[in-house]
Amino acid sequence: MDHLTFRFELAQQLRVDSVRASNAAGSGHPTSSMSAADLMAALLDGHLRLDFDHPDDPRNDHLIFSKGHASPLLYSCLKAVGAIDDAELLSFRKFGSRLEGHPTPVLPWVDVATGSLGQGLPIGVGLALTAQRLDRLPYRVWVLLGDSEMAEGSIWEALEHAGHEQLDNLIALVDVNRLGQTGQTMHGWDLDSYAARAYAAGWRVLQIDGHDPEQIETALKDATAGDGRPVAVLAATKKGKGVGEVEDKQGFHGKALVHSDEAIRELGGIRDLRVDYAKPTGDETPHVFPVRGGGLPAFELGAEVATRKAYGEALRALGDRRGDVVALDGEVSNSTFSELFREAHPDRFFEMYIAEQQLIAAAIGMQVRSWVPFASTFAAFLTRAYDFIRMGAVSRANLRLMGSHAGVAIGEDGPSQMALEDLAAFRAVHGSTVLYPCDANQTVRLVEEMADLTGISYLRTSRGATPVIYPPGEDFPIGGSRVVRGGEDVTLVGAGVTLHQALGAAETLAREGIEARVIDLYSIKPVDVDTLRRAAAETGGVVTAEDHWPQGGLGETVLSALAGSGTPVRPLAVRTMPGSGTPAELLAQAGIDASAIATAARELLAA
Repeated sequence: MDHLTFRFELAQQLRVDSVRASNAAGSGHPTSSMSAADLMAALLDGHLRLDFDHPDDPRNDHLIFSKGHASPLLYSCLKAVGAIDDAELLSFRKFGSRLEGHPTPVLPWVDVATGSLGQGLPIGVGLALTAQRLDRLPYRVWVLLGDSEMAEGSIWEALEHAGHEQLDNLIALVDVNRLGQTGQTMHGWDLDSYAARAYAAGWRVLQIDGHDPEQIETALKDATAGDGRPVAVLAATKKGKGVGEVEDKQGFHGKALVHSDEAIRELGGIRDLRVDYAKPTGDETPHVFPVRGGGLPAFELGAEVATRKAYGEALRALGDRRGDVVALDGEVSNSTFSELFREAHPDRFFEMYIAEQQLIAAAIGMQVRSWVPFASTFAAFLTRAYDFIRMGAVSRANLRLMGSHAGVAIGEDGPSQMALEDLAAFRAVHGSTVLYPCDANQTVRLVEEMADLTGISYLRTSRGATPVIYPPGEDFPIGGSRVVRGGEDVTLVGAGVTLHQALGAAETLAREGIEARVIDLYSIKPVDVDTLRRAAAETGGVVTAEDHWPQGGLGETVLSALAGSGTPVRPLAVRTMPGSGTPAELLAQAGIDASAIATAARELLAA
């Protein structure tokens, strides 16, 4: 058959297989898959340069289904290229199947998990940046989007950043099928409304009929003729295309077709076409950055150093020693001190501006290609990107995040800048590591360890300077803690700022004849259960102090570790909305300073 006929038949096969997979599962999104079938048939047939037999080839193009609910279409494409067979296609959504309801990287051809809308394009920006500035390879990043998700703010962060960075290796295929889950989308088939926004962000825009094979072919050829601008192909399509019962009709979103056999017949029946897909050519290899070596920074005992500054110095030194480490920041690098990395390694530093969703998404894209990203901003602002962090865990992503300016101890800036939820948020992320250093040398060591951690790791740093209490070069294993002061009467547990307050409280209590054991719980997750239980058994009770709301932070971590032990625990935390003031005033107001900790210890022992 001729070229365009093959494309038509392939598109029909993708529709049929989307219907069949959803019918076998009894659920799914076949109509959302059917609208984009013509786009994907053309992309597979000659434009996508991806060796499905060698998905780890660094020269491969990347395909991201931002509209992850159209997974039946993705899986039908995998069948068409021979990556999976028909039996696996029909295992869609079954327990134990790799073909989950929305795509995840349990499949080697899927880079990241999608399904939470608005994530694919920002991650695509990260991959396109990686291609141009890190790998320095000519692969392209193709992102299939739905028109409903174009309402997400993260999409517009991505559009702006891609235009600013002139990512002409990024191609967005927007399936404008007019219908969302509950009705018409905001703009319907008004392609001009989408085009105006993309033009304004510096994109090249191609408007087409998404069911016309000739228009699609012309657009895809044009899209790969890079001119310094990312490309948006706006394709007007019909949801449920090809089946009269559901085509362009409301009420069929997210449902298997009731009359699937009739729909398959209307689409021309089951086919078994195979695509002779394009593979990357050339012998390019990823760029390797030179390394200078050298040691890690060391700080003198007793010096006053902010842990955020120690983070910046540690990151710079890590960049000297490792060419795979990259840094990203959200336009606060002079506060997070990631500017030290930027000054030393400008080719591996990425300014993401005040766009925290794009900040995290770019880091996710970079780690797809095995780079080691550290992303930093104020801890409070990471909450804007929490869905990306949550989905990063679903993606099995390896991310290292630093949040500075945590807690009331930041002082006069007031509560809008005070992270008081971050420990709880990051503890809740699957497989996460949550670290809270109290001094500069401890920070350096933990940053070094983070580079080799899997999963999502988070380092909470403080704005103000704190005394260096540990000598350089000491080990602080993940999941450990440190008994900073011995004592048999009561245990005081702190981390970061409150560790120093606990030490002050212990000095006060010692003058009264009360010997307090002080534990530095620098690893909030995983937590050192053994040390906590030993302290609970050997002393008269435990007082915890944290610069955080009481829900989900250090105190509840300790309570969980000691569950069933019968040990009395007094958790101190920030319980009233803070305002502006000096750090000392705010710590006292919150009841987490040395005086409050000492009072709680006395009351616990008296009880």
